[in-house]
Amino acid sequence: MPRAASSHLVTRHELSRLATLWRKAGKRVVFTNGVFDLLHRGHLDILTKAKSFGDVLVVGLNSDESVRRLKGPGRPINRQRDRAALLLALRPVDYVCIFAEDTPLQLISALKPNVLVKGAEYGATAIVGADVVKASGGSVRRVRMRVGYSSTAQIQRAKRKR
Repeated sequence: MPRAASSHLVTRHELSRLATLWRKAGKRVVFTNGVFDLLHRGHLDILTKAKSFGDVLVVGLNSDESVRRLKGPGRPINRQRDRAALLLALRPVDYVCIFAEDTPLQLISALKPNVLVKGAEYGATAIVGADVVKASGGSVRRVRMRVGYSSTAQIQRAKRKR
C-alpha cells in the first residue's frame, strides 16, 4: 500500500527532532535539495543514488517564493505542495522539508546529515552546507547528472515547440 504523501512532509522543527531519533538508532541520514519543478529522469537518478548512501533520504525543497527569487517570475511551474507530493511518491525519498530561504544552509545545520549529496556540476567548494556537514563528521558526495536533463532545459524545449 502506498504511503500517504503528507505523512512525510515535515517542518524543520520536526526534522530536527527526527534526526535526533535517527542518530540514536544508528541510522545514516542523507540530504539533498533542489527545486524539482518538473520531475524527470535526471531527478530520479540522483535521488536513487543519494538513497544508496544511507538509510534515510531527506529532500530539502525550495518554497515557491525562493524559486521565484532564484529562477524568475515564471517559476515554479508547479506549486510547492504538488512538488512535495510528487517527490514523496518516489521510492527513494523518505522525507521532504520545504525551506523558504534561497539556500538550504539553515536546514542542513538543523539536520546535520551524515551525507550531503549534490550534482557533480557543483564544484566542491560551491556546495552550500558542505562545511557544516564535514564539521559534524559527515561527508559530501557529488553525483554525476544525466546529460540533457534539467527542468530549465525541458521548459525551454517546450517553449521552442510552440
